[in-house]
Amino acid sequence: MSYRIFANHAHVVPKEVRASGTVEALHETMDYCGIEKTVCFAPFRQRLLEEGLTCSQNEWLAQTIAGDAALVGFGTVDFEADKLQEQVEEMARLGLLGIKLHPAAQEFSVVGEKALEVYTAAERCGLFLSFHTGIHWHRIADYQLLLFDEIACRFPLLRMSLEHIGGYHFFREALAVICNHREMPYQVYAGWTSIAMDDNGLPNCWSLTDEELRTVIHQSGPHRSIFGLDFPFKSKEYIAKSIERIMNLDISQEAKENVLGGTLSRVLGVDWEQRI
Repeated sequence: MSYRIFANHAHVVPKEVRASGTVEALHETMDYCGIEKTVCFAPFRQRLLEEGLTCSQNEWLAQTIAGDAALVGFGTVDFEADKLQEQVEEMARLGLLGIKLHPAAQEFSVVGEKALEVYTAAERCGLFLSFHTGIHWHRIADYQLLLFDEIACRFPLLRMSLEHIGGYHFFREALAVICNHREMPYQVYAGWTSIAMDDNGLPNCWSLTDEELRTVIHQSGPHRSIFGLDFPFKSKEYIAKSIERIMNLDISQEAKENVLGGTLSRVLGVDWEQRI
């Protein structure tokens, strides 16, 4: 049985930053894995500056994917710059549908003043937030998983995914946040991203077991999970195996359809229907 796939979580950059992370390289991966549509993230501003590129990261993404029906864009915030709410409003004007936020890599507190400014504007503009969750070599106090419950409580119209579902170290806390917000319309979603074991069969920082993935569906239902690629940090072979794993997982067909694209299409308002 085959599924149409609409995936989240692809980082794309100009070729000057990373040749394997271009839109062209993403399309090659999508073709290899049988992926029809993907949400791609703008690079973080600092990555462009390191290569001497001074263009706006969000304008670059919007222009790069303009007219490409296979790609949907999410922006990123430059926390070192002023006018945070204006940055979010610009994303909406550019036609971007969400924001990628990485509190560890960007070194911000998820409940700090700057972050709250971003959430206020994102809620007003109707943008979806994809958060990195799980350890990433920065002070855990800035992005401890239960803090995401506070975000959902303060911003009841804000929708977000917890990418990696907290990872190996914080899976239960992430699932607690997801399940604590059970009323429709749903606010918090599980991002099934980079969840495979290492080649030696042991878990890495983001690995989740089949039992844990089945528990996500069992406790939160079939409509709260979203498959993500983590392109280009994960290879096309890794991504293909991840898709195969989901297809073979002991969950309902409805859950598989939603993980592989149905949920993402609904939450973003993208006209896309799963067909078997």
